Amino acid sequence: MAKVPTAAVAASGLVGGYAIARWTGKRPLGGVALAAAGSVAAYEWNRRAGARAATALTVAYVAAFAGSHPLAKKVGAWPAVFTVAGGVASASWAVTRRTA
Repeated sequence: MAKVPTAAVAASGLVGGYAIARWTGKRPLGGVALAAAGSVAAYEWNRRAGARAATALTVAYVAAFAGSHPLAKKVGAWPAVFTVAGGVASASWAVTRRTA
């Protein structure tokens, strides 16, 4: 079975979810993309690093999404999204790199 790059999936879920919501004008559609990528990432996190790590990374993913909103008021929408996506990708890589 091919290994899914969880850091890339998580980051693309945050960036892609925002991009879809912004460009289509349909926030729920962006939410579907965000949730789909988050589900794939969570499954892989659990498979590679166990339930405890998957839970922590999933909480970080949701917190990044929530935290991007107030951050956007300070630095702008795209910089906020890229910042939190980078943070989640880094955390994902750090937790799963030994099991890759």
